[in-house]
Amino acid sequence: MTLSPEKVASLAKSAAEDKKARDVIILNIHDISVICDFFVICSGYSSVQVKAIAENVEEKLEENGIKKLRMEGFKDARWVLLDYGSVVVHVFQESDREFYNLEHLWGDAKVVHL
Repeated sequence: MTLSPEKVASLAKSAAEDKKARDVIILNIHDISVICDFFVICSGYSSVQVKAIAENVEEKLEENGIKKLRMEGFKDARWVLLDYGSVVVHVFQESDREFYNLEHLWGDAKVVHL
């Protein structure tokens, strides 16, 4: 069974929230980019929490048969990117999220409530 990109994004959001991720949002970038369909963006207070969030997202998606294509940034855990093809999960430390401000950079994207 293959899950829809919407369901994958929703599962990633839920997994991040399980580890107390802050300000978890889903952006639908399908109509404005060829990168993927959805970004899931969230933040944690520390590198330990960022790693815990990323690991939980990976674990929960894998339990549902969704394998990541790649992961970047896990060692430093300031900005961890988990690439699932149609869904890309960004887990930031708060200061890095403010600095990179993906929500503003992708300002034309719709915030989705799944």
